[in-house]
Amino acid sequence: MSAAPPRRRPPVVPRPFFTLAIVYIFVFFFAYAFALVTPALIEVLRAMPPGPEQQAVAEQVAREAAAGRMGLAFLLALGSVVLGVWSRKLPGFRQPR
Repeated sequence: MSAAPPRRRPPVVPRPFFTLAIVYIFVFFFAYAFALVTPALIEVLRAMPPGPEQQAVAEQVAREAAAGRMGLAFLLALGSVVLGVWSRKLPGFRQPR
């Protein structure tokens, strides 16, 4: 009787977990930061006519609206990524644990 050939191990496929998590945090951070600043910018858009003055005021209002809220945007982004990884909803993290 001939012996069965040895089983080959499947090839190792790299899974860039950390890099993908950093990319998701980056994307979610900018999405939440934009969402937190948008209401103030809409008020400027409605209150002023278009022009260089509107742009200057909008830049100042965006800075003031963002001050103190970037930490919140980061925590929301981090929480979204953690929740997405835990629930296996984010693409790239859907492999079984």
